[in-house]
Amino acid sequence: MQYLSTRGQAPRKTFTEILLGGLMEDGGLALPVDYPKLTEAELTAMRGMNYRELAFAVLSKFADDIPADDLKRIIDKTYTAAVYSNGRPDSDFEQITPLRRLEDGLYLQELSNGPTLAFKDMAMQLLGNLFEYALGRTGETLNILGATSGDTGSSAEYAMRGKQGVKVFMLSPYGKMSAFQTAQMFSLQDPNIFNLAVRGVFDDAQDIVKAVSNDLDFKAKYRIGTVNSINWARVVAQVVYYFKGYFAATTSNDQEVAFSVPSGNFGNICAGHIARMMGLPIRRLILATNENNVLEEFFRTGVYRPRTSAETRQTSSPSMDISKASNFERFVYDLVGRDADTVRELWREVDRGGAFDLTRTPHFAKVADYGFVAGRSSHADRLETIRKVWADHNVMIDTHTADGLKVGLEYREAGVPLVVLETALPAKFEETIREALNQSPWRPKAYENIEALPQRSTVVDVSTQQVKDFIVANI
Repeated sequence: MQYLSTRGQAPRKTFTEILLGGLMEDGGLALPVDYPKLTEAELTAMRGMNYRELAFAVLSKFADDIPADDLKRIIDKTYTAAVYSNGRPDSDFEQITPLRRLEDGLYLQELSNGPTLAFKDMAMQLLGNLFEYALGRTGETLNILGATSGDTGSSAEYAMRGKQGVKVFMLSPYGKMSAFQTAQMFSLQDPNIFNLAVRGVFDDAQDIVKAVSNDLDFKAKYRIGTVNSINWARVVAQVVYYFKGYFAATTSNDQEVAFSVPSGNFGNICAGHIARMMGLPIRRLILATNENNVLEEFFRTGVYRPRTSAETRQTSSPSMDISKASNFERFVYDLVGRDADTVRELWREVDRGGAFDLTRTPHFAKVADYGFVAGRSSHADRLETIRKVWADHNVMIDTHTADGLKVGLEYREAGVPLVVLETALPAKFEETIREALNQSPWRPKAYENIEALPQRSTVVDVSTQQVKDFIVANI
């Protein structure tokens, strides 16, 4: 399997070559030259697999330069009930991502049973083991630079803490995560973990990561890698749970399923797009945004207009407070017929702080061919959805999952199972849960009173140079 750049000006590489690198040399994102297509026989065989077997069946098609025995060992180490077992009541941890039935044809897919209680663990735990494997083969070291709006950071740090040859420098928007999310990250005392709180919003932090990644000399000299979903391994690991959810919600391969996905950086739903391109019978990919509805606006109007830092709103689903969705470039590359020249031109405008409009091109008409629809949710919608699910089903959901459910129900079709991807456990957003239900959410024993633990972080300006200087001083 060879990988190319969405911007068409970087050499093709193997899976292990892009694993540690993040952005391609031309600033684009890695994608396979061709998506592997599954046969009917392969889908039938996969239907009876457990999560580890399913992960191997999917990932071996993309990571074919890792010996099969090694890849299987990494996967078996990653996806165990011991790792994805947080004590959550009435959950089937052996399934790793079990479906929770709300009513006939309506399901929540549990993606938050990992160590940091967020769906990011599904990919990040694998990424940590892949990094350790790759570095162990070469004897090299890696300095990971990432940006988080809330959940990526803690998932990355918990996956990388104690890993040999790895240091993590994680940027987050100062004062804009929930108290729980902040404590998860800042309370870690591991010497290879560094938290930088940026005086800005998530997009500012993400821009710094991209700027450092695009400084090829600095990146090479200081061995800079990424764990954000610009890293292809992150996205492809998430493809697996779409297969798991599809098979759990259906009884035969001639049935279709709709997935509703809370969306910020487009990584989670991009994995669904890839699963659909591989041949998984997904009828609709329902993209749910919060008040920061840049992506919803595109799918409704054909105009992609990222907001400025001043325009980005702080909401009660903070992990989606994003206006520049990095993974969106991967989808647009497919949408425009894999024309790298077009992608370069579109993102030249985005990188200048501008927008692009596809309504005057034949490309926007093809959006429906990829199954995408979109909607938005507000704070009032979240509260109402949380209350209704609790009243009707005695199930407590977090704010982002509420966004996904609210929008998903707007596009629900009779006879088509609707699977809403859970984003996090409610404990991570206790303030809003209390506002909605007047009670505190359940939390695992390991996280009781986490907000009271000592915290350490460094506050920095929106400055690429300041972040570079900090990295150099601490490696």
